[in-house]
Amino acid sequence: MARHLIRRRLRAFWPDLHGLEVLGMGYATPYLRQFHEAARLFAFMPLTQGVMRWPGEGRNSVALVDETELPLTNFSVDRVLLVHCLENSDYLRDMLNEVWRVLKGEGRLIIVVPNRRGLWARFERTPFGYGHPYSQMQLSRLLREHSFTPLRSTQALFIPPTHSRALLRTAPAWERIGRRVSSHFAGVNIVEVSKQVYAVRPLRAAERRRLTWSLPQVVRPTPASRRY
Repeated sequence: MARHLIRRRLRAFWPDLHGLEVLGMGYATPYLRQFHEAARLFAFMPLTQGVMRWPGEGRNSVALVDETELPLTNFSVDRVLLVHCLENSDYLRDMLNEVWRVLKGEGRLIIVVPNRRGLWARFERTPFGYGHPYSQMQLSRLLREHSFTPLRSTQALFIPPTHSRALLRTAPAWERIGRRVSSHFAGVNIVEVSKQVYAVRPLRAAERRRLTWSLPQVVRPTPASRRY
């Protein structure tokens, strides 16, 4: 039920990923399959977390990686989804810097983290009962510090963590009422951000000439060095 409720919020943010490259990090594989229209779906799991094959059929699309050195070129993916990743990372800042590096300029990142005020972060029997939970303000501040711009946010898992089948059947009603009454006590915070790419003023012709003539003579190739 938790997966179902979170999937609905993710799909509302990304209704159509046709032709895009989508990367999931952490334990994001249960949420990737719904984006079947994407050109490519693949997942990375950090070394400290371990790895599980995904999907169950066909070619494997998941790899165990060093979260501080992702095996991708710069600006290579359109979408990144982090689930059970941010709150458990031992190298948080390096990991976010790597995500920024591999994300395309117009790319988007979604992060799903346990809510500091929610019940799900208080019970270790839940999947969100481990690691460092975040409030919306803490999460927004962290992402801005790493050159991401928050675009929109939502919450999920307003239902208390329970195994009661009768209560689980009422989960959709809990979600509707919770979003209307108070978002502070949801189980998870979900935020979508864009990549900050600051504009650089191009040099005018006169400035380029001054820069060229100011270079040290030693860096200019001589006729003899050109042969080598």
